[in-house]
This record gives sequence, C-alpha cells and structure tokens, in this order.
Amino acid sequence: MRTIQLPFGARAIDVKLSDCAVTVAEPAGGEPIDVRSAAKAALDDPAAPALDELAEPDDTVAIVVTDVTRATPDGELVDLLLSTLQSAGVSRDQVTVVVGLGLHRPMTDAELETMLGEHANLAINHDPAETVGVGEVDGVTIECNRRVTEADLVLATGMVEPHQYAGFSGGGKTVAIGAGGESLIRYTHGPEMLSRPGVRLGRIEDNPFRAAVDAAGELCGLDFCVNVTHGPAGILDVAAGKPQAVVRGLADSARDALSVEVEDEYDAVLAGVGAPKDANLYQTTRAATYVALGAKTPLRAGGRIVIPAALSEGAGEGTGERRFYKWLSEAESAEELYERMRSGYEPGAQRAFVVARALREHDVYITNSEASDVVDDCLMHAHDRVEDAIEPGSDVLVVPDALNTLLV
Repeated sequence: MRTIQLPFGARAIDVKLSDCAVTVAEPAGGEPIDVRSAAKAALDDPAAPALDELAEPDDTVAIVVTDVTRATPDGELVDLLLSTLQSAGVSRDQVTVVVGLGLHRPMTDAELETMLGEHANLAINHDPAETVGVGEVDGVTIECNRRVTEADLVLATGMVEPHQYAGFSGGGKTVAIGAGGESLIRYTHGPEMLSRPGVRLGRIEDNPFRAAVDAAGELCGLDFCVNVTHGPAGILDVAAGKPQAVVRGLADSARDALSVEVEDEYDAVLAGVGAPKDANLYQTTRAATYVALGAKTPLRAGGRIVIPAALSEGAGEGTGERRFYKWLSEAESAEELYERMRSGYEPGAQRAFVVARALREHDVYITNSEASDVVDDCLMHAHDRVEDAIEPGSDVLVVPDALNTLLV
C-alpha cells in the first residue's frame, strides 16, 4: 500500500492506494523567490519603458487586479505599483483598483481586505453591466469597464499560468476578460473558437484565443503590467512591462518548471487542486480538462480522472458558474450536451462545453467534497474518499498539482 499526500482546500489529505501501481508526475517545480524584491527588480528593469516614465503627475490611474480565483500576490504588487506611481508624482487618491471578475462573483469586503490590505479602500468590483465599447476585434465589439476606459493610465497585475484556451493566462487577459463585457467572453469562449486547433493548454504562438485577448487588451488601453508565474514551490518569477512580452517571458519560465514527460497510459489519473480553485466545481473541473484535453492525454481508453475537492461553494456563485451548473445539471449525457452546445451558449457556460468534451471519453470522480449532490447533478461521480473511486490493481498516475503541471 502506498500513501500519497494531495492538496485539499488549504490543507492536505493522505490517500492510501491499495494494490495499485503508482507513478507520480512531479515537475521540476523551480525555486521560489521573494515576491517583493523580485517584483521591485522587474519594475526597475521592465520589458518596456519604465512605469515612472509612462506616468504623469496629473494622470488618473486604473489598476486591474485578479480576483479570488487566482493566487496572485496582488497586495504586494499593488503596493509596489503605488509606490512607483508616487515617485512619478501620482498620488494615491488618483488611483482606482478594479477587481477583474469576468463573470465570477464579486469579492467581499473581507476578501478585499485580505488581498489588498491597506489598499482595499481603493478597490471596486468590476460590473459587466458598467462597460463601454472601445473598438472591435475580429468583428466583435470589445467592451471595457468604464473606470478603466476613463483612466489616463491603465495597469494590471496577473498570473501567467497554464490556461485551457489562452495557452497561458495573464497579460491583456486580466483587463480584456476580467474587466470586460460579455461580448468578448461570448466570442473567445464560444464553440467555434474553442474548436480551433491552436486553442490549447500551454500554447501561445498561433493561438487565436491568445491573439484575440491580446488585441482586446490593447483596445482597453492596457499600458503596463506586472505579472507572476508560480509552481508547486510558490511564486517562481516576476516580469513587468508590455503585456505580450511579459506573458511570453513568464510562459518560458513556467514551462521549464511545470512540464513532465509522460510515456505510458494509465487506468486512472489522480489530480490534486487545493485552494483557492477547489472551492467550487467550476474551477475544480479545470484539473479534469487539463488532463483529458491537454497536449498529451495520459489515460487509456475508458480511464478515469479522480479529484479530491472541498467544494465549499458548490458549483460556484458567479454568473458563469451558475450557467455552467445549469447546462450540466439539465443534460441527459455528455454526448447529448456536447452536441447541443455546439450551436452556442451564454458566456460562462464554456466550462460546461469543455467538461462535456472530456466526459465523452473519460469518467470524472470528485471525492471528499461538501457538495456531492452537485457533483452527481453534473454528470460526474461523487465519492466520500479517493480510495473509493480507484479500483484496486489500477495503474495510477498521480498529478499532485494538476493546474500547474503540463503533461507532455
């Protein structure tokens, strides 16, 4: 019997696999850095003109930050951006921090306080209803938060991590999707876009999704960003400057740290998620689609994906999460749902579409959760323990940090 430790919420659980052949996919992981000193160094030597050269003393400034679904050290990054702006003569009361929610739920005052500390009073939650048009990409009207469009200078934080559609997140995506309207989300997350060959996990070049959000970020006026990338060890790298250069540089750092070569096929993949992503089923299913729809699928035909997840928020509380749940919970089967969604769906429901794609080939088991009824409603299988979801004698690939591991 082998004991495996996996993330679960903010802690870890021990999993004991009986009579199984176990392989653990451990990426190199990289070396953790001190975020503050690395971010300061990046701001001092950006991939673009320095921020204090871009800022004018009378500028109004919008800083778009990530929300509770991303483990970005926004408090540290915002503090350093404010300090740099102050050195350029821009006072704190000229700055608004816009939380890039996309279609996720608003952050609470307590969450903002935890994330931004003394700067929480500068923050507003993005409201997709409060947007204005700023131009077009591929014939699609791009909308952006009014406070962002009215600012003289637009900055952003971000997390450059593996992303199912954009290849890697971060850069212009924080503003264009996080502080944008439904039109771009509807276009980039629709079945036509998600069916294109270049739209895949870990790919930036020749990726039409990435190209669209980059172009939209420019239309939203994003001037400068400071992004991080991370791995199992913590934050691994920081870069600042022009968004596209920042994303490409950090994606290289992430690939070096997160890639694992997989040669064999397995009966089951045991995927770890942990906080904050395992708070709801919408985010948790990223682990399943990363495994099933990534660069290389390590599962045999009929193989299953098993994910322990807390699911303290059930399916999720935002607009996108509710749409995700509605589509899945009303479906008769994964095949029926996939075919029905190919004709279109509302922004936010795209996660149901990609989950349906994965479920056409592989069963997904969610264990240890507080919301087993939600799991069962959504064409997946709920079990009390990981051990109950893996058959004895299985060949098992364990991916302890599934959202930060690239199987190649």
